[in-house]
Amino acid sequence: MISLLLLLAQAASQPAQASQSPCAGPEHRQFDFWVGEWVVTPTGKPNTVANSLIEKLYGGCAIRENWMPLKGTPGGSLNNYVAEDGRWHQTWIDSSNSRVEFAGGYTNGKMVLLGFWKGVNGPGQDALIRMTYSKNEDGSVRQHGEQSTDHGLSWSNNFDFTYHPRPKPAP
Repeated sequence: MISLLLLLAQAASQPAQASQSPCAGPEHRQFDFWVGEWVVTPTGKPNTVANSLIEKLYGGCAIRENWMPLKGTPGGSLNNYVAEDGRWHQTWIDSSNSRVEFAGGYTNGKMVLLGFWKGVNGPGQDALIRMTYSKNEDGSVRQHGEQSTDHGLSWSNNFDFTYHPRPKPAP
């Protein structure tokens, strides 16, 4: 009994070992280039169409987007890397009650996600959507969306945005 008490006392007096987060691996950081506060424009054009806040949350296990357009439908996404299938997953939900599940991965320096968006082009007009996120040399991020209405046989542009870092306010 005394030896058990001594062991317990020794264990209590030793500093706790810091356990590594289950999301500390390099795969969980592949999409970190998208994290930030952004002003969003159509690629190659100066007019702002939205603001977006992208946050790393839950011990590094998730990335949450808050899409705030100047006109149109606000929404957001929750993104995470799932080790069991080796893919990134994104759930998009917006104020029109759209919900889309995307999945994909990081390849050649780009995040590519694919999902089936019911009614994306209007009632009864569904499409596969392929989104490619890439970091630009100036620190901005391009989000290029393509759509396919023939099960991926052909693709056309759907949207093309550039996320510019929000300027910091002057002190």
